[in-house]
Amino acid sequence: MARAITLIRSASLSGVAEYAYAATAPAESRLIFLAGACPLNEDGSTAAVGDYAGQAAKAIENMRIALTESGASLQDVISTRVLVASSRQEDLGAAWKVVRDSFGDHDVPSTLMGVTVLGYHDQLVEIEAVAAVLDS
Repeated sequence: MARAITLIRSASLSGVAEYAYAATAPAESRLIFLAGACPLNEDGSTAAVGDYAGQAAKAIENMRIALTESGASLQDVISTRVLVASSRQEDLGAAWKVVRDSFGDHDVPSTLMGVTVLGYHDQLVEIEAVAAVLDS
């Protein structure tokens, strides 16, 4: 299947970042704007309480479901924003490693940020995403 997005890398920018610096989608693509994927179980309880990596994994699992139901996959994501309720870089890093590993070679432009609090009780991680697909 042809992908709608093109990831853009630059030799003029640092290679330290584990993501492309930009991405494009053609005018004929359908954009999918996902609500923040939260680490919630089907019953509404928060998964992996106290575990940044565990919550990131559950958020990715929920994101995959929303993408599938929208006719897309992780390979169609054009950008992400990873929110982590912590001021400690190691906590942000624990969540980021799970997100980064989930995307594999599809290293979409991403923003990782520490925030004060998220919306659900015991929630530590939330992942926003935009995807683009070419419908046949």
